[in-house]
Amino acid sequence: MKRLAGKRAVITGGAAGIGEACARRMAQEGAKVAILDILDVEGHRLAAELVTGGASAVYLPCDVRFEQQVAQAMTAAAKAMGGLDVLVNNAGISGSRRPTHELTEEEWDLVQAVNVKGVFFCTKHVIAHMRAAQGGSIINLSSIYGLVGAADVPAYHASKGAVRLMSKTDALLYANDGIRVNSIHPGFIETAMVRKFLNDQPDPEAARAGVNALHPLGRIGVTDDIAWGCVYLASDESSFVTGSELVIDGGYTAR
Repeated sequence: MKRLAGKRAVITGGAAGIGEACARRMAQEGAKVAILDILDVEGHRLAAELVTGGASAVYLPCDVRFEQQVAQAMTAAAKAMGGLDVLVNNAGISGSRRPTHELTEEEWDLVQAVNVKGVFFCTKHVIAHMRAAQGGSIINLSSIYGLVGAADVPAYHASKGAVRLMSKTDALLYANDGIRVNSIHPGFIETAMVRKFLNDQPDPEAARAGVNALHPLGRIGVTDDIAWGCVYLASDESSFVTGSELVIDGGYTAR
C-alpha cells in the first residue's frame, strides 16, 4: 500500500523547487495534491503531468501574502479533493542580502509577508478543514537558518526562526484536534534560490565548492532529500511526531 493513500495535501510554492518535488513524491505515494503558487504556467504544467501519470492533482493560483486568496484556495482545494489532511507550507523567498543597517522597511516586510504571514494565513485557514477530517499534518519549511545564524540575509533568518517557533506553538494549540505540526530545516538545497546565490558570487565555482564543504557529507542537497522528509511527516508513520524539528542538512548544524 502506498504511504499516503487517502491523504489530501496542499503544497504552497508547489510549482517549482522543493515544492514541486514534494508534489511529485506525495502523488507517487498515493496522495491527492493541490499545488498552490503564483507560477501559473509551471503549476498548470505540473498538475497536468501528474494527472497524465495517473495521480490526482490540481493547480490553484495563490499568493500567500494575501489572506483572502489563501482562504479561497484552501476552500477550493478541499472541494476539489473532498477535504484536507496535509499542508506543506513551503512558499518562501530569501530577500535582500544587505546587512541589517542597510535594509529598507519594504525589503524586510516583503520577506516576512511571504515567509511568516504566508505560514500564518495557510495554517489559519486549513484548521477548520483538518478538524472536519478529524486530524491532519502541517509541515512548515523552515531552514538551518531557523536554528543557527550566519552573517547574511537577516530578514530571511528572522523569518525562518519565526516559522520554527510558530510550528511548536501550533503543535500545542491543535494537538487535541489530532493535528500535528512540525518544521523541516533544510541545509543548502539545489534550487533556483541557491543557484542564484552561488552565481551571484565573484567565483561561482569556488563558491559552490565552499558551500559543499560546509556540509560534512560533502555536497549540497537535492530537492528529493526534503520531499521524502515531507512524505514521512505527512504519513501515519509519524503519528507520534509533533512540535519537532526535522533537520535535513548533510550535517551542517552538527558542528
